[in-house]
Amino acid sequence: MKLIIITSPDFLPGEARILTELFKAGLDLLHLRKPEAEIYEVESLLQEIPMEYRSRIVIHDFFLLKEKYSLGGIHLNSRHPEAPENYHGLLSRGCHSLEEVETTTPRFDYVLMSPVYDSISKQGYRSGYSTEALRQAQEKGIINEKVIALGGISEAKLAEIKSLGFGGAALLGDIWNRYHAWEDTEQLLTHFRKLKHCAE
Repeated sequence: MKLIIITSPDFLPGEARILTELFKAGLDLLHLRKPEAEIYEVESLLQEIPMEYRSRIVIHDFFLLKEKYSLGGIHLNSRHPEAPENYHGLLSRGCHSLEEVETTTPRFDYVLMSPVYDSISKQGYRSGYSTEALRQAQEKGIINEKVIALGGISEAKLAEIKSLGFGGAALLGDIWNRYHAWEDTEQLLTHFRKLKHCAE
């Protein structure tokens, strides 16, 4: 099962080094999401990440940087709902209902379905799905290897996510809340390796 990390919306001290270490530890994909950032700030971060890892980055804004830095793909959203003309590369988007997952997934390499559990990073953002509804969606083939679980993802939830047939899990709050609490890259990497082991 894939593990995806979504960047903190704000820039962090030494962020490129942290992201590089996560790639070295086996991070499958990084979603680079900085909704308030200027293009030069995003470029500055990308320039600090070694070229060998850039193909594992999916960008949420400034799609022209995809080609310039040989990134892996783009993520469509309300700010940028359409892919550029003649686009080649990974293509993803978010979905917020099982109906949306069912109709959207065939047109994308993968979709991020949220919130599967109560969000860690967004207070009050509650799950819209019961375990029974998720199980039924799996049986109908709506949840499959192209659907990535997002929202409230933690180590304790990974076994269930795997059993429900998701192709992976996307982490945001579980990673960056810990980093803010610890301010210790080594502890963060140890935690990530545990997550990676649970996802295998």
